[in-house]
Amino acid sequence: MLLLIDNYDSFTYNLYHMLAGRGFEVEVIRNDVQSVEQLLALEPRAVILSPGPGRPRRAGVCLELLEKIDDDIPLIGVCLGHQAIVEACGGELFVDDQPKHGKSSIAKFDDSAKLFAGVVTPLVVGRYHSLTASEPTLPVELRKVAWLDDGTIMAVEHVSKPWFGLQFHPESILSPQGQTLIDNFLDVTKQNTKN
Repeated sequence: MLLLIDNYDSFTYNLYHMLAGRGFEVEVIRNDVQSVEQLLALEPRAVILSPGPGRPRRAGVCLELLEKIDDDIPLIGVCLGHQAIVEACGGELFVDDQPKHGKSSIAKFDDSAKLFAGVVTPLVVGRYHSLTASEPTLPVELRKVAWLDDGTIMAVEHVSKPWFGLQFHPESILSPQGQTLIDNFLDVTKQNTKN
């Protein structure tokens, strides 16, 4: 079972359909309905932190879940979920001068990163955010794997855990290669289950 934490976002069920459409059982639970202990007792194969409004510290159990989850459980955060990963690892966020809501951008990426296998250039991404990870404070355990020309971080990968963060929305129609990214995460999940 994949655990999808719903941070009260309208895009959550787009993610659900991308995951379930690949044959996975997906359980959607809002971020303030169950304790971290209850969530971990479900023994998820992987965890997905959805987008949502506000800051990570106001996203229910997300930060606590990141502190307590087993290091070997694959996890991906989208937008707010990505920001939660950055904060949980010790990074900082800043408010963008110009919020991006429904903005299409072209991102560069490290094709050696697991999520970007098979992704082709140009990588067009749909952005819906006003907070951004601060590169000077990006923790050493997080590797920047996608970015914009101005340096804005678009994706991170943990150097020792199967954790990934996407600032953009792979589930948006503005991200035409989004399903490939999700499929790559599901491949990590399948490989992790075999180990």
